Amino acid sequence: MLLSLTRPLVFFDLETTGVNISQDRIVELSLVKQLPDGSLATHTWRINPEMPIPAQATAVHHISNEDVAQCPTFKDIAHDVIEFIADCDLAGYNSNHFDVPLLQEELLRAGIDVDLRSEHRLVDAFVIFQKHTPRTLTAAYKHYCGKDLEGAHGANADTLATREVLLAQLEQHKDVPHTIEELEQYTTMSRTADLAGRLGYDEQGEVIFNFGKYKGRRVKEVFLADPSYYSWMSQGDFPLYTKRIITQLREELSADKKAAKQQQYNTLSSQPAAGSHPQGGGEPTEDDLNKLRAAFPAKHQQRKASNNQPPAGKRKANNDKQPTLFSLQEF
Repeated sequence: MLLSLTRPLVFFDLETTGVNISQDRIVELSLVKQLPDGSLATHTWRINPEMPIPAQATAVHHISNEDVAQCPTFKDIAHDVIEFIADCDLAGYNSNHFDVPLLQEELLRAGIDVDLRSEHRLVDAFVIFQKHTPRTLTAAYKHYCGKDLEGAHGANADTLATREVLLAQLEQHKDVPHTIEELEQYTTMSRTADLAGRLGYDEQGEVIFNFGKYKGRRVKEVFLADPSYYSWMSQGDFPLYTKRIITQLREELSADKKAAKQQQYNTLSSQPAAGSHPQGGGEPTEDDLNKLRAAFPAKHQQRKASNNQPPAGKRKANNDKQPTLFSLQEF
């Protein structure tokens, strides 16, 4: 067998209401699972997208609103889909650019917290074809399989054709690897931090923006300098998976800032006071305390307020000596 499989590979294809990853929905999903022994298992669903199917989309895949009116929603079948692809790798045609990101969005909307890219190796037959003879799936099928693709833009027909194209590519192109690990690397055009390609990586491995006024800049640096940019993205028309990634980065930034401030506090608190005893004792100077007050105003105010009401048993003793209004105990 040309495909070197260590676990099942699921070929899949989507027919949708359009090409907007964050807004459009699936109307047909077909999965063809190839096991390491070469046997196949197939499942195809017609899906009610819970939104009108535009005439332009129907003209392509020939699925109308009436065709899906009584079909289950994606949420109804989501767990069946997850069960079918569990412990499998995924393959499609132009899938890394479109099918995988859109399927990821549908799963997140259905309340299933999965990450397709981390749980499955992804193989895209279109990239292999693009590297050799860029064309459509119909042309690829004709080129590699020597046949006309009947039922093009039907999810099942396209899925089966994708499988045949990939197998033919492995046979014809000797430089194309046969293991899924190597195929994933071979069919990945560029490394991105999210599935939609809005976020990338710089040479140091830091996540950067691939679009807009901050294109090429590190996400964390932008959020630090312009916090409103996160709000704009989180409320804007971006894929849920992209929003998940920027939220994770923002949480990491917040944790980094908190750790840095705690380190600053610990450093200032541990500094010996000027004029201290040789053994390191002594009271901190007013300059030392002012540094702490400036760095940690909230801690200072909180401690100051609590010190305004000393315990009853200590009030008399405190009145017998000069009060110390501020000390390291403030912090």
